[in-house]
Amino acid sequence: MSDTDLPDAAARELYREILRDGGRLHVADIRPEDEPTVGQLADLGLLVLRVADNAYSAVNPRSVAERIGVDLREESARLLARAALVPDLLDDLTQAYDAAPRRSESGGGARRLTGMAEIRHLVSQLVKDYPHEALGAQPGGARPPEHMKDSLEQSRRYIEAGGAIRTIFEPTACADMPTVGFARGSTQVGAPIRVLDEPFTRTLIFDRTVAVIPAAPDNTVVAVVEDPAMVAYLVGVFDQQWARATVVDWAALAGSSAGPAAHEQVGRLLARGLTQRAIASRLGLSERTVAGHIARLRELYDAETLFQLGWQMRGARTGEPGG
Repeated sequence: MSDTDLPDAAARELYREILRDGGRLHVADIRPEDEPTVGQLADLGLLVLRVADNAYSAVNPRSVAERIGVDLREESARLLARAALVPDLLDDLTQAYDAAPRRSESGGGARRLTGMAEIRHLVSQLVKDYPHEALGAQPGGARPPEHMKDSLEQSRRYIEAGGAIRTIFEPTACADMPTVGFARGSTQVGAPIRVLDEPFTRTLIFDRTVAVIPAAPDNTVVAVVEDPAMVAYLVGVFDQQWARATVVDWAALAGSSAGPAAHEQVGRLLARGLTQRAIASRLGLSERTVAGHIARLRELYDAETLFQLGWQMRGARTGEPGG
């Protein structure tokens, strides 16, 4: 790769013009004399054609610089030094990108991003761009198994580089052993995970500067919030939720993975005479979750009261009525 493979003066000026116009260039608005320049920017990846609206969108030069850097490093040792210079060669465009006003589909200091692949790519970029603190509120139970290994490795690298991570799960995550194992590993590398037994919204916040929140019920559309006041509000909400969330002994919970199901563990402790609060503390669950397991056991044993349930379960353990 040579200097001729980077955008020339005309391409750089056209890129800045597109940023000033909101970051988009409709195909119908391309001047005939600019067609070669648009082609150059598209070939480099600084512009991407969106077929749905028949327009080009400006791409962050950082991602282009990263791709070019990888290509350079793969060519030969002679070009390694050149690869290190690529971000500097695109620095003027990066500054222009950062200074340009963002086109927002929803207004209010947020822009939208659609598609899980695009969202995952965005999050991976934010992790690199904001290396100091990551806050995550992740409702739902089991984590997708195919992502847990990568997520744990990403957390480890983030912590080793000096960053801090805090995450909130729902109590139902405690019933899925792969998720419990992930939470144990995350806590061990220094990225604690707590559980919150109340409704909360999926939220990711990086360096208290940018936040990612859902913009569709199925989480396939997100809003990227960069307005300082809005981000500060979201940080405040997270900090309050974190203070109310329960600390879980993930290692102890993972150690019982070969044992009975969660409701059976509740029943076993109940039969030993432990209170609902003591069971919740022992298993790292919320009292509300334990109450749900007890309700299921009462139906199973046809017990009208908690005392009757404990009595019947002691009898089931010993094979004798009531104990």
